[in-house]
Amino acid sequence: MEWKINKVQKDQVDRFEIVQEDVTLPNQTDMHFSYVNFSQGVCILPITEDGKVICIRQYRHAVKEWQWELPAGAIDPEDKEPLSAAKRELEEETGCQAKNWINLGSVFPSPGSTCEQIFLFAATDLIKKEQQLEATEQIDLHTIEMNELKQLISSGEFKHGAGLAAILRYLIIND
Repeated sequence: MEWKINKVQKDQVDRFEIVQEDVTLPNQTDMHFSYVNFSQGVCILPITEDGKVICIRQYRHAVKEWQWELPAGAIDPEDKEPLSAAKRELEEETGCQAKNWINLGSVFPSPGSTCEQIFLFAATDLIKKEQQLEATEQIDLHTIEMNELKQLISSGEFKHGAGLAAILRYLIIND
């Protein structure tokens, strides 16, 4: 059963909308619940012709360290669908376009605190163009073997949640 929403307050903080709700649970308990309303996003697993993966290293100020990640980003209002955002983000962050796209579904990375949904794709048959980073992005590209990526995951060095989901989904459907 769903929760009954009695009152809603929304506050914009930079790119985040904080939603605070007074709700009544199915057992008639009243409580206050808050979450971040965040735009939908995409994450792309780019695979080269020889089976390597293009990963990025990016500084993430929220955790104050450089992170291993897959290309990813928000779905902008002008994007008609998640795939168009994925195509844009792949080219911006890696300088590549892809001839073949595999839909890997979507995930909710943290549904207890945000409504964010991330759509996952694998991109193959890559064509190298030119990287078009935004002014706020610090990204280093790395093309690595799938086994090396698995080692980064196993050691805990690769922590990118959407990237982990995309890699897992891809490996499962190609097992």
